Amino acid sequence: MPFLNTHAKNILNKLTHVNQIKDRIAQAFGFWFLIKPVFRTASTSSSFSRIHPKLVHRGRVGSQEPSRGNSLIAMAEDELHTQDGTVDIRNKPADKAKTGNWKACKFILGNECCERLAFYGMSTNLVNYLADRLGQGNVTASNNVTNWSGTCYAMPLLGAFLADSYFGRYWTIFIFSIIYVIGMALLTLSASVPGLKPSCHDGNCHANGLQTAAFFVGLYLIALGTGGIKPCVSSFGADQFDDSDEREMKKKSSFFNWFYFSINLGAMIASSVLVWVQMNVGWDWGFGIPAVAMAIAVAFFFSGSGLYRLQKPGGSPLTRMAQVIVAALRKSSILVPDDKSRLHETEDMRSSITGSRKLEHTDELTFFDKAAVPSNTDNMKDSPNKWRLCTVTQVEELKSFIRLLPIWATGIVFAAVYSQMSTMYVLQGNTMDPHMGPHFKIPSASLSIFDVISVLFWAPVYNNVIVPLARNVTGHPRGFTLLQRMGIGLFISVFAMAAAGILEIVRLRVVKENNYYDLEFIPMSIFWQIPQYFLIGCAEVFTFIGQLEFFYDQSPDAMRSMGSALSLTTVSLGNYLSTFLVTIVTKVTTKNGKLGWIPENLNRGHLDYFYWLLAVLSLINFLVYLWITSWYKYKKTTPTK
Repeated sequence: MPFLNTHAKNILNKLTHVNQIKDRIAQAFGFWFLIKPVFRTASTSSSFSRIHPKLVHRGRVGSQEPSRGNSLIAMAEDELHTQDGTVDIRNKPADKAKTGNWKACKFILGNECCERLAFYGMSTNLVNYLADRLGQGNVTASNNVTNWSGTCYAMPLLGAFLADSYFGRYWTIFIFSIIYVIGMALLTLSASVPGLKPSCHDGNCHANGLQTAAFFVGLYLIALGTGGIKPCVSSFGADQFDDSDEREMKKKSSFFNWFYFSINLGAMIASSVLVWVQMNVGWDWGFGIPAVAMAIAVAFFFSGSGLYRLQKPGGSPLTRMAQVIVAALRKSSILVPDDKSRLHETEDMRSSITGSRKLEHTDELTFFDKAAVPSNTDNMKDSPNKWRLCTVTQVEELKSFIRLLPIWATGIVFAAVYSQMSTMYVLQGNTMDPHMGPHFKIPSASLSIFDVISVLFWAPVYNNVIVPLARNVTGHPRGFTLLQRMGIGLFISVFAMAAAGILEIVRLRVVKENNYYDLEFIPMSIFWQIPQYFLIGCAEVFTFIGQLEFFYDQSPDAMRSMGSALSLTTVSLGNYLSTFLVTIVTKVTTKNGKLGWIPENLNRGHLDYFYWLLAVLSLINFLVYLWITSWYKYKKTTPTK
């Protein structure tokens, strides 16, 4: 008894929230009238047996039955550590008071802000570098940018696979951050070191094979680096909040908004200050500053290592999904029992998959349930062969992933619209009057700052105004469901393309009426582009932030990096779709010697037709999205305690 008394007192004295543990113990014991007076004296009582003798008697210490006193100790210890399986940097159970939450997230948000500053600092104006320094035409430069950007957002699949399967998110970020910094350094050298940078004479630049190769090697190392860390950073930040703690769960939704806010804060500095540096000071400084920013981002991230919560890798999700498919095919002739409790699942509360909670059975995609039907050939006494018999949770992992795919596909067209900010919007702005006063010119790529301003404006408006109003109408805690939020953004994107198309119609009318076909800048202010940038930013707040949270929330616990990567691949395929559309449009519209929709001199083309094409595709995509979301069912997990 003294041992039990001392342990109980020590643990209780460590707790900072005595009232909360009181409520939990009361509910567990089921007799509140006995417990209520106990905790008023728990910290001063010299003996646990003196608190209430009935508790000791009912605990039956030393008998064959489980001790309720031991249960109290276990519950107290649960309060000290997270219950979602996370560990600290020393691979010990994560202490809730010392790790995670906002004290850890500030390092992650700071890292994301600096990394995005570096990324957008070298990518926002990339189309102009390719055209001016490497001598590429509009179509070639535009396609090179979208191809590279597509690769940036395809590489997350590799990073996510390594994080979920082998290294975990923290160490995956470490590995790919080093690759990222090397790529930024090489890109800077290719724009500043004689012999590696293109030679320019009388405003005309030419790059030889070595110079072009050095530039593109650095560029694609950056694609590998940013792609590797991108699916991990947002998920790693969300990991800092315990899914089993309702108080921490409420903070997680705010994290995604602050995460996107940090992205756009870095992007704002990049699209304003750094673009101006590139166009007025030089590309050596223009690429050098982002390289330094990336080095700062890496240092900032690792300085918070002692505060992080790390989710253990659960093994290859691709292998687990393949096991379900193979097992289901092997048992294709077996009938699934009506009583779903007969399907195979582990007996304890936790899943057999490291870092994952159990998933409840769903009545969709029932063919895959065959993989969880025990048969006479399965070795149930020992560990069954997972290529023959899978758990319900493993089957539901595959189902969850398949359910995400239609939602994922509808994000591709939106990403194609978003990619126009770094290509066609910039080329359109190059033809308009960039003057702010008599002496200052704003680079066309810097207009993307209004997209950032739009995001920084709409993000808090959404949280503080739109959500409370919507909550009063819908009764949903988030105001809108995640699917509704994403759908609103898809609808707004139609108007963004329409605004760009209308502006181009007006611009071409001014050219035609005044015979400005060969004028470098027509007398029409570049600031007329602001509405199309502002609408894109508004759509981002609804769709991209909604995607971040949706794919993290709806992915199985041990596949969350893969879920984040899946959302990012929409950006990749959106860029590839943009490249495909530009290539097809150019090929079709330049037949028989015609200039086409997107010629070198846009004053003689019809860029407005391309914008209207994207507007129509966006509208069709939105209607398809409404149909898909009408039958989607959200994931359900089983409690861990």
